[in-house]
Amino acid sequence: MTNKTDTPVTVIGLGLMGQALAGAFLKAGHPTTVWNRTAAKADQLVDQGAQLAPSVGDALKAGPLTIICLTDYQAVRELLGAADAELDGTTLINLTSGDSAQARETAQWAEQRGAHYLDGAIMAVPPAIGTAEAMILHSGPKPYFEAHKSTLDALGTVTHLGADHGLASLYDVAGLAMMWSVLNAWLQGTALLKTAGVDAATYAPFARQIAEGVATWLPGYAEQIDRGSFPAEVSALETDARAMAHLIEESEAVGVNAELPKLFKAMADRAIAAGHGGEQYPVLIEEFGKPGTD
Repeated sequence: MTNKTDTPVTVIGLGLMGQALAGAFLKAGHPTTVWNRTAAKADQLVDQGAQLAPSVGDALKAGPLTIICLTDYQAVRELLGAADAELDGTTLINLTSGDSAQARETAQWAEQRGAHYLDGAIMAVPPAIGTAEAMILHSGPKPYFEAHKSTLDALGTVTHLGADHGLASLYDVAGLAMMWSVLNAWLQGTALLKTAGVDAATYAPFARQIAEGVATWLPGYAEQIDRGSFPAEVSALETDARAMAHLIEESEAVGVNAELPKLFKAMADRAIAAGHGGEQYPVLIEEFGKPGTD
């Protein structure tokens, strides 16, 4: 598909992210219509060549593709449920943050009104929009995505995950789980080393090397999870649990918070008690797959 830049695009919702999305379309040469409840937020975009629609209904009629980015899914449905909001035949891409159940419910709601609906998640900060570093995830019927991919490419690296409208939201929170877990582990190590006078900048390159090394284990561990078989090819869980105990003891001895390593060990201990001590670390997926206890 050629990268056509004459496809009209509408952007509804002009917070910082919405402004960045509209700006990227304008920069790529797409005729861009915008709408926001507070019209003044469109001033800079209008100066750059955007057209300000007088109403949501007018915004939807301006072209075949509408991107909406609001505070929550309730706001999306309230806005698009207005009397003048005609969705029939429009491809609607919702980049509002929410959960997978909301995504599926909103997809059904929009499709009942004739929209071609895709849900999405933006894995980037506003300044990155329009660059390859901006990852934009989409889920829903693939033909809707393929029909507009050349236009969506203006936003960054766009990906279609599957037909399930909830996938983009799930990938979003899964990415957040990775982000916070890596950062919290790094902070734990940084706090430990600070007790010996090692500053964060000195530790950071070592921590990065460890994180990158662990990342190389993921494909092999994923195969074990998908097979449901966890032979201890590298280390048994009971061996890892002894190392966790050492981390807890060291943290407490030097006066560093031990809540995080205690969480690691509590989950490992439950798996060992269930008979999985001789298996490899990914067997903990069975613990992660259970509802938590407060």
